[in-house]
Amino acid sequence: MPVLLPTVSLQALTPPPMGLRASLAERPVATIATVATETPGRSPGGAAVIEKETQQVRKPAPRYRVLLHNDPVNTMEYVVMTLRQVVPSLSEQDAIAVMLEAHNTGVGLVIVCDIEPAEFYSESLKAKGLSSTIEPES
Repeated sequence: MPVLLPTVSLQALTPPPMGLRASLAERPVATIATVATETPGRSPGGAAVIEKETQQVRKPAPRYRVLLHNDPVNTMEYVVMTLRQVVPSLSEQDAIAVMLEAHNTGVGLVIVCDIEPAEFYSESLKAKGLSSTIEPES
């Protein structure tokens, strides 16, 4: 049984000569309609087999962890203020928690994100005098 598929077949469109301006109603339009047929194959047992189109599955982009390392130079208030400036999605409580984690354990997790924002955040923290690295999320 024929199946109608919406495909476009364009006729050659030529603009009117320079002296003549055609109105929209007079201009040629593209025609749509071509017929494609679907023919199911038959397996040796007599059952109809319809072939499916293969579909590519995209893997999600790898995520990266932005880490803040403890340093004895910067004050706690400066670290919290800088974290909030560089990573706008951090609340004050989140920034304080990251700062305390870095202070107590030596390293604090700032955010987990794609590679480009991770690099941006890490470089911005470094530019403001903080020690930061990124690593793939495991």
